[in-house]
Amino acid sequence: MKKNGELIIHSRERDLGGFNVHRVLPYIKKRAIGPFVFLDHMGPMKIDETHVLDVRPHPHIGLATVTYLFEGRGFHRDSIGSKQLIEPGDLNWMTAGRGIVHSERTPTEDRDPNLKKSVHGVQIWVGLPKEHEECEPNFTNWQKDKFPSQSLSEGFTAKLLLGEFQEKASPVPTLWRTLYLDCECKANSNYEFSFGEEEIGFLIVAGSCEIDGHDLKVDDLILVGDPAQVSIKAKTDARVLVIGGKPFPEERFIWWNFVSSSKERIHKAADDWKNNRIGQIEGETEFTPLPETPLP
Repeated sequence: MKKNGELIIHSRERDLGGFNVHRVLPYIKKRAIGPFVFLDHMGPMKIDETHVLDVRPHPHIGLATVTYLFEGRGFHRDSIGSKQLIEPGDLNWMTAGRGIVHSERTPTEDRDPNLKKSVHGVQIWVGLPKEHEECEPNFTNWQKDKFPSQSLSEGFTAKLLLGEFQEKASPVPTLWRTLYLDCECKANSNYEFSFGEEEIGFLIVAGSCEIDGHDLKVDDLILVGDPAQVSIKAKTDARVLVIGGKPFPEERFIWWNFVSSSKERIHKAADDWKNNRIGQIEGETEFTPLPETPLP
């Protein structure tokens, strides 16, 4: 039986030049889940001469980017001087605030196709509360051993990346009620979740699961109808991400890489980027032009 407010989102494939992603959020019927306004599932992808992670320098405002890898490595650079290698299980949190520029690339030493390296992970944007949209930009890398992990049932474990869950807390400070879990499930394992968050979504990133009676496969996301009572059973070995929290009271507008509660602020950010007023990254020479899509 379908619960009120329940929604299943099937991802859409996007070519980002050199690698494909499956975009889950934003969705035409659901622009955000809690404070999460954007979600791309990338890979798994084998690295070769034409398939590498090469996200050129580009700007952001009004959000925090959350990069999390299951496999492979990436190298982050930004306009506030950060240079950081991210490895599987680590989490990069970058607050754009009033404006930041960053790039994400496969490290040079991982690009040899004879090494048979792969990359697999997710890129998420978390909106900022209205009063913090113009905060100073910052960046922090959180290593995998900093996150609490627990066994929920036989064959079913959960690592807490953001927020609070079952009396445990993530070390990552957030400005709004936010939850992000990475669950690994053996075939036939199951669990009954009960969340206090207003909105909760489950994204399948490997394997298949039955959630609240729905059969879901890789790149399917379900916005559950009742976060206080969620039933999940792994049909195969699976990996599932849980995202959610409290929705913002104001609408968030998204255009290209900019997020804001104000359309005018997005227009200003576009003009700032066009006129080189947001920032530069040491060691980067490439430039990503504004898209041709109309401003909001």
